[in-house]
Amino acid sequence: MRECFEIRDTDAGGRIGELTVPRADVTVETPALLPVINPNLDTISPRRMAEEFGAEILITNSYIIHGTDDVRERALEDGLHEVLDFPGAIMTDSGSFQLSEYGEIDVTTEEILEFQHRIGSDIGTPVDIPTPPDVDRERAEDELATTKERLEVAETVDTGDMLVTAPVQGSTYPDLREEAGRHADGTSLDVFPVGAVVPLMNDYRYDDMVDVVAAAKRGLGADAPVHLFGAGHPMMFALGVAMGCDLFDSAAYALYARDDRYLTVRGTRQLEDLEYLPCSCPVCTEHSPDDLRALPDRAREEELAAHNLHVTFEEIRRVKQAIRAGNLLELVEQRARAHPTMLDGYRTLLDHAAQLERSDPVSKGAFFHVSHESARRPEVLRHHERLERLSVPDSLLLTEGDAPRGDRYDDSWRVEPPFGPFPRALSKSYPLTAEVPVRTDRAAQAAAADGVAKLAAANPDADLALAHRGWPADVLERVPDSVDLLDLTGA
Repeated sequence: MRECFEIRDTDAGGRIGELTVPRADVTVETPALLPVINPNLDTISPRRMAEEFGAEILITNSYIIHGTDDVRERALEDGLHEVLDFPGAIMTDSGSFQLSEYGEIDVTTEEILEFQHRIGSDIGTPVDIPTPPDVDRERAEDELATTKERLEVAETVDTGDMLVTAPVQGSTYPDLREEAGRHADGTSLDVFPVGAVVPLMNDYRYDDMVDVVAAAKRGLGADAPVHLFGAGHPMMFALGVAMGCDLFDSAAYALYARDDRYLTVRGTRQLEDLEYLPCSCPVCTEHSPDDLRALPDRAREEELAAHNLHVTFEEIRRVKQAIRAGNLLELVEQRARAHPTMLDGYRTLLDHAAQLERSDPVSKGAFFHVSHESARRPEVLRHHERLERLSVPDSLLLTEGDAPRGDRYDDSWRVEPPFGPFPRALSKSYPLTAEVPVRTDRAAQAAAADGVAKLAAANPDADLALAHRGWPADVLERVPDSVDLLDLTGA
């Protein structure tokens, strides 16, 4: 286990953890938001972020500090915490973003890590190569090799008790991301950012983003704290956490405010288009849209940034509560309906249900079947995989109805879409206590039929019958011919 990170609660791939940051002498509860601070711009002061918004950690750019004479000298003389006036943990980026934007920077990994240590950073970052999406494979492999070399160099730099990140690159090649995760996990470094995903998010390619993160997670150990670099919109926090990400950094609160954009968990709106403020944060309870529009530019930007931060931190807390309650995937379902590409992301997440199942608790709160995607959740997969463990009598009726009278069958089990068959004695066990709509959708019926097929395959000598309530023909085709079919709708 990594000494700096301890997992307290899990749900799907999400977890609540504690990231110990020894140099700052603080422990950050994850999932955590790191507001991005531009050392040359001060939209919301770091001190206010700590005291009003509860920020425990933030991120700033050591390369900008290094290249700005007056800020560099102050940071070297007084330390980063004094310069920013922030009591929590401070993470610093290395200039890799500038490298991706402009093609070159004038510092090495050794130089920037030593500089980050000298100015008092609590979590430092080496100079990796952020390979953008969709490049040719040869370039992705070459740049990943360079990133690996730089991580190995980072291990040799004396950084004292400053934690150091090990970015995971590999473009949009899942095997390279997995390889990069495995290499990073094998180093002595501490925090693991999944890099170069901002272009995917900017293009609303949440499905590709999920595949990238899932691949990186396969390479990383379960105890690796994962940072999703550049993921700052609250709309996608639930999805990001469900994938297994623990840290998110956001410059969106300030960038959107500068452009008169108002954040919500369902997207952003231009201030000029709002007649009402659909929020109860202090900014929205004290102002109307007309009030905000009438403010001078600087004051309006600050008020919008404050609102944007309130919404962002509120969503982080909502995600944590969902993990505690065991209904994180229900929250992801809600957020997925905010945008079609978010729904693509959620459906792609469920493509990795077997991976999520490994960290998903066996028992938690109620399972709510709220869409056809619910039939693909890890809990359904787990139930199907465990059917082969059950002892099956010689003849068995699987029914959506009540247990029959008489002795035609040795026993009668319930069939409940989307889970399929299970002994009645398990009816009060999670997740078989699921809340399912009366008008069961086809996806739930198909999943139940797959469960019947699993049970039949595990017990080829048993005499099985399925009594269903009018399942469509294409669903019943998933049930083996060896299973007798009874339609209860005419009974």
